[in-house]
Amino acid sequence: MDTPPPPVARLSGVGLRYGRTQALAELTLELPAGRMVGLIGPDGVGKSSLLALLAGARAVQQGQVWCLGGDMASRRHREAVCPRIAFMPQGLGKNLYPTLSVAENLQFFARLFGHDGAERRRRIEQLTRATGLHPFLERAAGQLSGGMKQKLGLCCALIHDPDLLILDEPTTGVDP
Repeated sequence: MDTPPPPVARLSGVGLRYGRTQALAELTLELPAGRMVGLIGPDGVGKSSLLALLAGARAVQQGQVWCLGGDMASRRHREAVCPRIAFMPQGLGKNLYPTLSVAENLQFFARLFGHDGAERRRRIEQLTRATGLHPFLERAAGQLSGGMKQKLGLCCALIHDPDLLILDEPTTGVDP
């Protein structure tokens, strides 16, 4: 009998506050590896806060957040795993540089993850063709429609084949 893989993330007793506002309280959750998981709920219930904790973009205030085999409260672990995590935050184009073109944004993220010129070109070609952004490589990110910004943000998140992809409201502004 095959043993299931360890969870990609596990949270125990997690709490997070923004001043007097309680975003998360005593949250315990396990996210299985190798699966697509969606969080559904009304505005203001802490979905984005939870995703930011998993990505290492927010400090753990209360409880334990384990992701990709270690404690996200540990700076050493975050430094080791954050390059393996792609996080596309909520909001159109929040991970983009608006004055850079589509190609320049993708080049920047690909360089950030150490891809050489040939690999950057291959990945950019593949991602922009898959998302329909290829005809817009020279357009500034700030001049893209909302849906196109979301697609570019996704391409930037996927440029390095992350072990964990965290998308916060990825379909905002994107046509079905």
